[in-house]
Amino acid sequence: MTQSHPRTRISKAVIPAAGLGTRFLPATKATPKEMLPVVDKPAIQYVVEEAVSAQLSDVLMITGRNKRALEDHFDRNYELEEALTRKGDESRLARVRESSGLATMHYVRQGDPKGLGHAVLCAEPHVGDQPFAVLLGDDLIDPRDPLLARMVEVQERHGGSVVALMRVDRSQIHLYGAAAVVPTSDDDVVRVTDMVEKPDPDQAPSSYAVIGRYVLDAAVFDVLKKTEPGRGGEIQLTDALRELSHRDDTGGPVHGVVFTGRRYDTGDRGDYLRAIVRLACERDDLGPDFRTWLRSYVTEEMQE
Repeated sequence: MTQSHPRTRISKAVIPAAGLGTRFLPATKATPKEMLPVVDKPAIQYVVEEAVSAQLSDVLMITGRNKRALEDHFDRNYELEEALTRKGDESRLARVRESSGLATMHYVRQGDPKGLGHAVLCAEPHVGDQPFAVLLGDDLIDPRDPLLARMVEVQERHGGSVVALMRVDRSQIHLYGAAAVVPTSDDDVVRVTDMVEKPDPDQAPSSYAVIGRYVLDAAVFDVLKKTEPGRGGEIQLTDALRELSHRDDTGGPVHGVVFTGRRYDTGDRGDYLRAIVRLACERDDLGPDFRTWLRSYVTEEMQE
């Protein structure tokens, strides 16, 4: 039986990245969806940077077939570095080296993709009996809004597990896990009393949606081992957290941090494009010219 250590300092992050990326075909036929660029960095690098900014420098990536590019991106590329050195291109050299020095990276393959819960379970040998964070690559959180750091703080204070919650329109709740909650003494923290994976809007316990950040007690592994396939025939992390939400010890309780900051959803094509536009507009090197062009383009489109 996995023992709970709720007050242990969290240092490990797990990033599930074994999905096929079918919504982005044909671009993802030979390229992992996590490597698709958001402006000029692959989406996965933003996620690793977020973990590191929360002082989680030990990162385990759960990968699958045809995902070797992920490992190559966070490794050294001596030939490219040498070519840039010969050219005296110090700026691009620094950017190339940046990804390889971000964190201590580890990789394990999810040989038989059976859902997010199964992917998290693949992390048990690396994580052991310590609490850990899980970051999903489809959700990019703006670094000016330190959501993950706040979640770590809440877990270290209360123990158990912590999920990130965001209010969504009731009509959109079927796209998420939904949480039943009660307030706590902190305005941005709630106690989760129940969870449902992708409910019909009229059956959702609330409009609080679970977004792609978790800080989990290691007791979740024992629960996942006993969790039967749920929605979509997959082992759902939501189902395991639902059980933990009913506990006050041995892995419980479950709290939620209510997020009201900037989130960039790269999970579908439209939101992916909007994320690129928003991030490009905010860049000091690209923003001024890009915003000028964008205003002109929108004005022209409205006149047609």
